[in-house]
Amino acid sequence: MGGAMSLTLAALAYPSMLGLDTVSSTNDRIVANTQWGPLTEGDRDFVVKVRAAGLWEYPLGQIGLQKGQSKEVRIASEHLIDGHAALDESTRKIGPMLNITLPNVASPQQEAFVIQLKAESGKQFDVDFANILRMTHGSIFNTIAKIRSTTKNSLVRALADQANDTVLDHITVMENTGLVDYDSTLFQQTTPPKLPQSDLTPPAPPAGQPQVVLTAPPTATSTPLDLSAAANQKQ
Repeated sequence: MGGAMSLTLAALAYPSMLGLDTVSSTNDRIVANTQWGPLTEGDRDFVVKVRAAGLWEYPLGQIGLQKGQSKEVRIASEHLIDGHAALDESTRKIGPMLNITLPNVASPQQEAFVIQLKAESGKQFDVDFANILRMTHGSIFNTIAKIRSTTKNSLVRALADQANDTVLDHITVMENTGLVDYDSTLFQQTTPPKLPQSDLTPPAPPAGQPQVVLTAPPTATSTPLDLSAAANQKQ
């Protein structure tokens, strides 16, 4: 792999497809009691940052369809668009139910990935696309499991189930490109640089700003959550 990719990952990498820090005791603080179970700080952050994930990966999927040199990169791009459109609809359903304000743009760190890949082309684009997205998805995999196993909120559990399936699918299609440098990618997953919290946090939308909607493709195979079962689950 080229040195440019390694430098980029070292500068920008953080374990956050969703922008989440490692779950800590502060994330256990209950911020609301809802009819679907208590909502913790970690639960709330998870919903916000699932939304933020789509706000940078969905456009990267669109870019990948235009710039991808290999069939496998274009297939991976289709999966990004398909999976995040469905996740986005789920978060837009859950957010108001839990009184969670959702962002309209991703975090500065996530936006930096988009800016970088917009500027690249050819084989360099394919390589960095596959490695950045494999690194970020791999980093969040255990965090999703942590949220799923600890949350007492049935809506958050349902979203974590969907996010888990989507992330595993995206890990797989990135690996199928044959471009992943596992040594570099796994190193960046496990030893991320420290970044200021402001770089990892998607900003709240200005008052009155229309909500950004990630539109499902005509050939969508992923489906948003049917929340009826989760919403009716007794706590």
